[in-house]
Amino acid sequence: QVQLVESGGGLVQPGGSLTLSCAGSGSIFSIYAMGWYRHEPGKQRELVAISTSGGNTNYADSVKGRFTISRDNVKNTVYLQMNSLKPEDTAVYYCNVRGITIRGVDFGSWGQGTQVTVSS
Repeated sequence: QVQLVESGGGLVQPGGSLTLSCAGSGSIFSIYAMGWYRHEPGKQRELVAISTSGGNTNYADSVKGRFTISRDNVKNTVYLQMNSLKPEDTAVYYCNVRGITIRGVDFGSWGQGTQVTVSS
């Protein structure tokens, strides 16, 4: 079983910065991809950024140039550095990790979500 614990959300003024963290634990053997999604009330959950095991990263157009995803493969942790935050970035942010357990079973796990509010 794989658990993800998120941290780093909060209230920030427009133009400010926040860094989200998501640490994985449990029976992780290897990780294919680590990503961040966000959900606003009344909207579908959307992909914000993703990092694959091959070193590729992809970002939603709305965050390109402002957000940076990074990962620590030793700690099974993924980060999301968010700069130049805008009110429209306000949402609950979820991390998602996909990989293989030590028993050779594919897994996909979600973090518990962390609220990011951008407001003056």
